[in-house]
Amino acid sequence: MELLRKLSRGCFRNSFKKGQKVEIESVNDGEDVFDAASAKAKLQPEHLVIMVNGLIGSSADWRYAAEQFVKRLPDKIVVHCSECNSSRLTFDGVDRMGERLAKEVEDVIKRWPGVRKISFVAHSLGGLVARYAIGRLYDRPTKTEIVDLNGSCLVREENVSSEETVAGLEPVNFITVATPHLGSRGNKQLPLLCGLPLLEKGASQTAHWIVGRSGKHLFLTDKDNGKPPLLLRMVNDSDDLKFMSGLCSFKRRVAYANANYDHVVGWRTSSIRRQNELPKSNLQIKDQKYPHIVNVEKVYDKVSSLEAKKMDDLEEEMIEGLTQVPWERIDVSFHESRQRYVAHNTIQVKTYWLNSDGADVIEHMIDNFLL
Repeated sequence: MELLRKLSRGCFRNSFKKGQKVEIESVNDGEDVFDAASAKAKLQPEHLVIMVNGLIGSSADWRYAAEQFVKRLPDKIVVHCSECNSSRLTFDGVDRMGERLAKEVEDVIKRWPGVRKISFVAHSLGGLVARYAIGRLYDRPTKTEIVDLNGSCLVREENVSSEETVAGLEPVNFITVATPHLGSRGNKQLPLLCGLPLLEKGASQTAHWIVGRSGKHLFLTDKDNGKPPLLLRMVNDSDDLKFMSGLCSFKRRVAYANANYDHVVGWRTSSIRRQNELPKSNLQIKDQKYPHIVNVEKVYDKVSSLEAKKMDDLEEEMIEGLTQVPWERIDVSFHESRQRYVAHNTIQVKTYWLNSDGADVIEHMIDNFLL
């Protein structure tokens, strides 16, 4: 595995500008990727980008993208590729993984005290973990109260922040890539099962045998202490976890989704759509710069339901909850690519020599990244 990682790094190392060096510093909780010249000049970037891996993944999964980000924005950002939820730790469930990620983010910020802004880029299951973590890290704006008690003024101030923050930083971009926002339950949400009802029902009942608590969360079969499924709870705020407030605090929310050939995460769940909202045509239109980006929807207003809300339909409830805030939907198609059968990994360029066709998706991500 380490040999493959070294080979994949070698494939794109020469793409950097002459004289430019990207540092990859291994730390206890992953990898920090930053511009060597800026570090040498003691110019600390102000924007922290947290990249989160998916099921059975590791910090190496985002290494190509991390280096491209730093190459393009050398003095602006530092990228941290998370490692706290790697390999079999991804079986522990979205909540436990989210708690670990939140702690990791806090530790990273201590290492980079000059950062003022934060963004997340997450793949697959990592998108759900990131959503949980920001619910833990979110801080609401401070309200200063002035109370007059019998002629004397008492000023109450809860904290010094006047803006919404995530881990004490300004939240900017929240980007997910092939993330099952609506879970893996339901028709073709796990395309590997070919939409066969018997297989989908069986997977729902047995997923936890294979991928532990994460399987229960993905198939919405968890009932901890009689509570609703975790993914359903995550489309609202709870007493101590502000899932939707945290999500809403970001300037952008973006969902990159494979329109086809993703055998792990379905198009509806990764793009947060109902079946009748999926684009019906133009999926073969190519942009010269981004040949695999086939559809872009920038929805800046609150999305309202096109169908009557079905309170007994968990998927509908999650869509209603998540679309309380605007999302940019970016549909991707590797239909004509030789790498289409591994689209789930190609969309993030997990291993360059095997997934290089996804490089234009990363380029699109960087070109539209808010600083």
